[in-house]
Amino acid sequence: MPQFTDELLARAAALRRRVVLSEGADPRVRAAAVRLTERGIAEVTLLGDGASAAWAAGEAPGVSVRTPAEDPQLGAVAALLAERKPDKVASREAARALAADPLRFAAGLVALGEADAAVGGATHTSAAVLRAALWAVGPAPGVTTVSSSFYMVTAGYGVLTFADCGVVQYPTAPQLCDIALAATRDRRRIVGDVPRVAFLSHSTRGSAEGDSVRRVREALERFRAAAPDVAADGELQGDAALVPEVAARKAAGGALAGDANVLIFPDLDSGNIAYKLVQRIAGALALGPVVQGLARPCCDLSWGATADDVVLVAAIAVLQSAHS
Repeated sequence: MPQFTDELLARAAALRRRVVLSEGADPRVRAAAVRLTERGIAEVTLLGDGASAAWAAGEAPGVSVRTPAEDPQLGAVAALLAERKPDKVASREAARALAADPLRFAAGLVALGEADAAVGGATHTSAAVLRAALWAVGPAPGVTTVSSSFYMVTAGYGVLTFADCGVVQYPTAPQLCDIALAATRDRRRIVGDVPRVAFLSHSTRGSAEGDSVRRVREALERFRAAAPDVAADGELQGDAALVPEVAARKAAGGALAGDANVLIFPDLDSGNIAYKLVQRIAGALALGPVVQGLARPCCDLSWGATADDVVLVAAIAVLQSAHS
């Protein structure tokens, strides 16, 4: 685990990117801002009432502190929001009030090119973080499903991508395909290895039938058509995706042979439950939720995130920004 996270932080530092943290009132976020700056992982802008210029001068001289409601760029962010969704903005004053919200202001700075990535969610819901990002930044070209993933750093199976664990509750087959495509693209950026994608189910290769099984099969067909160069298989149970001996019995001749590293769950229930169980019972490090499919990176945090978690998610957002 330390080796992977050390490499992750080093690769992020080499890019020398700018990250805006939207929740400066939270002590975990302020501590993360100091660590990110001291270790040279990113240039940090901190928003919120809890982070003052006096605080930065005394404890974090390398951190830039901005108050959205008083910032010179408030008008530019307000104009951006009004342009992107004019039906939600009643007046110029209303636009400025909306732009003063730290989540929207942070995402606005990313959209305007003043920051390379935004991170929030330590004290806001995932829905609020995602709404702000979709409003200011929007999906990447050609993307119809914005989703999320967790990078599970395990002792026995290396780094596994779990998707979707936080956004799309009951994905359709096209949405499952989109989730897998986004997870594949981001794994190359974040982990740097070759993605091997398993579409998971309670069934392996026809051992059961049902609507969810048919949906997973269709998603696999769509994925293979969209990404023929990526090894993928389904429908697979978890052991057939990860254990070569089981794969040899249950899914002989498959493209993965029990060596998957991207696990696509059939719905949000299974994905969310799985990542929390693996985190708590197996002691895996869970990095995320990482929002996938945006035009520019705006990452979410768990409410239980530590300062170290914020640092790692910020580094992941930096790596995402390298190709956005």
